[in-house]
Amino acid sequence: MYIAMNRFRIAPGREEDFLEVWRNRDSHLDEVPGFKQFQMLQGESQEDHTVFISHSVWESENAFRDWTKSDAFRKAHANAKAPEGIYLGPPKFEGYEVVL
Repeated sequence: MYIAMNRFRIAPGREEDFLEVWRNRDSHLDEVPGFKQFQMLQGESQEDHTVFISHSVWESENAFRDWTKSDAFRKAHANAKAPEGIYLGPPKFEGYEVVL
């Protein structure tokens, strides 16, 4: 299995706005071969930001990479623009092969 995560730094007071963007987007993940599961994780709020992590589980890294090149990926990200001031920079991607 493969775990793909994006770490987002969100401006203080904009956490609910960020979650609303994700609640209202159609990810199209249910159409994708190899997709297993998705969660949005929220960390503790700091003085200058709150961390959120999108966490998806895939059958393999190849299944994840294939998704990033698919029509489903393009459709999911076509309307993903959030209102100004929510994100404190771009997300940071981390990918992990499950070894145990």
